[in-house]
Amino acid sequence: MTWTQNYAPLGNLFLSAVVAALPVIVLLGSLAFLHVKAHIAALLGLAAALLVAIAVYSMPASMAVAAAVNGAAFGLFPIGWIVLNAIFVYDIAVGTGQFEVVKHTIANLAADRRIQVLLIGFSFGAFIEGAAGFGTPVAICAAMLIGLGFKPLAAAGLSLIGNTAPVAFGALGTPVITLAAVTGLPLDKLSAMVGRQLPFFSVIVPFWLVWAMAGFAGMAEVWPACLVAGVFFAVPQFVVSNFMGPALVDIISAMVSIGATYVLLRFWQPKKTWRFEGEGHHVATEETTPTSAAAWKAWMPWLILSVLVFAWGYPTIKTVLNTTGAPVQPAIEVPYLHNLVLKAAPIVPKPTPEAAKFTFNWISATGTALLLTGIISGLLLGLKPRELFAYYLHTLKRVRFSLLTIAAMLALGFTTRYSGSDASMGLAFAATGSLFPFFSPMLGWLGVALTGSDTSSNVLFGNLQKVSAQQLGLSPILTAASNSSGGVMGKMIDAQSIVVAGVATKQEGHEGEILRYVFFHSLALAALVGVLVMLQAYVFPGMIPK
Repeated sequence: MTWTQNYAPLGNLFLSAVVAALPVIVLLGSLAFLHVKAHIAALLGLAAALLVAIAVYSMPASMAVAAAVNGAAFGLFPIGWIVLNAIFVYDIAVGTGQFEVVKHTIANLAADRRIQVLLIGFSFGAFIEGAAGFGTPVAICAAMLIGLGFKPLAAAGLSLIGNTAPVAFGALGTPVITLAAVTGLPLDKLSAMVGRQLPFFSVIVPFWLVWAMAGFAGMAEVWPACLVAGVFFAVPQFVVSNFMGPALVDIISAMVSIGATYVLLRFWQPKKTWRFEGEGHHVATEETTPTSAAAWKAWMPWLILSVLVFAWGYPTIKTVLNTTGAPVQPAIEVPYLHNLVLKAAPIVPKPTPEAAKFTFNWISATGTALLLTGIISGLLLGLKPRELFAYYLHTLKRVRFSLLTIAAMLALGFTTRYSGSDASMGLAFAATGSLFPFFSPMLGWLGVALTGSDTSSNVLFGNLQKVSAQQLGLSPILTAASNSSGGVMGKMIDAQSIVVAGVATKQEGHEGEILRYVFFHSLALAALVGVLVMLQAYVFPGMIPK
């Protein structure tokens, strides 16, 4: 028996949208203001989502529970699988003493914390985002920054802020490719449009990142590095997205940005070395300068990680891995849910069944590439299998509550998605008339904040963006692309990313502090995307691909 979503169950769209927002308010409010532990806040938010779905939206209880279970399973795999194995790699690097060498190589290149956050939090994070996505760059970069000596809150918050501009082209272009599939709009035009929006923010984010850490005066002292890191990411981002497509945008842009920043540092260094208050200043000595052989050995796990993560994300290799593992990685149709929930107009042109499948593609999953990285690196660094197993158990124990939190948060997101309550909030944004170009990216921001994924936000609201644009006489290419461009700014406040950052920096239980650290930055940057889209709609329409 099927059930059709109703986006105004209270008879008024805006009142329904307010009620639909209750689970998110409970979750974020519990984290930010009541200071409850993240897994408790997530379970409270999930309870609110189930209550709203069943009592207000009249969703059958069996479907609501099935949606929550499906979300929890997705939270554990592939998201939790990535987090667990990313921290495993980091723990091996720290436990074997190799991360101390990594710290010295980076510090000798640039002892200044501002330069380090540009290299790791922005440029290297963009490379990992382009190859893997799904929270991987936040887990890796936050762990690396904490290992370099960053304060835990700063390491978490700065990793989240840095992981914005690359997100729309993450995981080899998956968000934009999915957006084209959902909307039926040309992939090359959507890629080009996103590539005419995000480069502006690729230039801004490095400045913003350093400003958030060191203040305006601290940022002004390293403006050449901010400019080089940003411009040499933004220009390839525009060129590749407009002339090659979405798949390799982040990979190429990140490599150019890292290379350009490295060259700059060979000829220029900041006049003053900025460190955290109370922190000693690094002075390079023969004792702290690793030999080439020691440096290569220390960086080996991260080089292996980069190669394997990129290989696992490459479409041809992923297809081979999926085929190889076909007998043991089936797509399971979720009972009481698969094709039983019908989306309705105006989200879709006609009633459309919503698929619900759980794919246990463990061989081709990014987390498996990270697990292999840990095993290979550990063996090459001289660890015995028994020691590797002990490291893994230690990591699993360390992240157990965080895995529960991620599962509960994804359960919440899936419940709102299948009940249609998230669509109610989206339709409220879409009802803003001539101001819709401003609110269009804010809708994408909301989608990512709810689902934790730019891809999922594009699935959720991509068609709504297209329909709303056509009704208002706007370009559907512009509004659909802005869903993805605006969505990237929601990545830093989605509960999944905050939990990942908390795990990576050993701040379990302090997720509310991380949320408060990044919330203003997220909202302000999303609003700036809205201003840009307004200008593109009404002042510079020539920027929109025809």
